[in-house]
Amino acid sequence: MNSSLVFQHLIPSKSSLGLKSQKSSSPSLILRRNTSISMGEFKGTHDKQLQILNLPLTVSACRLNKISSSFSLQTEKLCYDNDNDDNDDLELHEELIPKHIALIMDGNRRWAKAKGLEVYEGHKLIIPKLKEICDISSTLGIHIITAIAFSTENWKRSKEEVDLLMQLFEEFFDAFSRFGVRVSVIGCKSNLPMTLQKCIALTEETTKGNKGLHLVIALNYGVYYDILQATKSIANKAMNGLLDVEDINKNLFEQELESKCPNPDLLIRTGGEQRVSNFLLWQLAYTEFYFTNTLFPDFGEEDLKEAIMNFQQRHRRFGGHTY
Repeated sequence: MNSSLVFQHLIPSKSSLGLKSQKSSSPSLILRRNTSISMGEFKGTHDKQLQILNLPLTVSACRLNKISSSFSLQTEKLCYDNDNDDNDDLELHEELIPKHIALIMDGNRRWAKAKGLEVYEGHKLIIPKLKEICDISSTLGIHIITAIAFSTENWKRSKEEVDLLMQLFEEFFDAFSRFGVRVSVIGCKSNLPMTLQKCIALTEETTKGNKGLHLVIALNYGVYYDILQATKSIANKAMNGLLDVEDINKNLFEQELESKCPNPDLLIRTGGEQRVSNFLLWQLAYTEFYFTNTLFPDFGEEDLKEAIMNFQQRHRRFGGHTY
């Protein structure tokens, strides 16, 4: 049957099916695609509209259970008239938008391999994809994105891949120096190629006056390194009489960490892995985590909004309670 069959007044309310309610006071149930139907008593009209006559129907847990033995229903797709859930914009609460998002951009290599491409082709998409995310984030009111581009453990990869990544990062900073966001870099820069160090310094200087989104790139970064360098700095100051041991507290320690931004509200990791991988461990103490199977090159606006909507449903208590 090619045309849709519309059953009017078949069910009392959408809430019993757990579906999003609509303004219409008379919901209709639509059966589309390869629909087959057999029933006892029905009345048809010239416009292929069928009305069920005196036929009870029970709805439970989004399933239609057959009550009358004279009625059976088989359908490939069940939905409400004018209910386009797949196309509806996700409604976000402006007052609950996270101000700082930490981002682990995972899945670039797997994306390329799945498509039969060289690994580098996946890495190349970091630049346009991160630009897209920055654009969307600025529109949504997000202030800071801290994204890890290369960890202290990534040196274990093949020399060919590492060399290609270092070249890509030079292109990255050249592109973002003209993008209109403020760019900062955290991590051990002294181990990076000198040409890349110069690109970083130039980009940070060029963009430091930019207003709006602050993009923090973690490059040759690991939280073990970050905590150790902070500890050494504090110990050196104590040895030289610049501070007393009693002065060391949480606030002082955070001032010595490389990330000088407020702690992230939300961590997003793409690619399906569910770990933080030596990234901002101190700063993530009360951050909400969101993991998605979507590979980073495929992570787009709807994915970001879905992560934020998930975040907005959390009850953040920071160790306390409100009940």
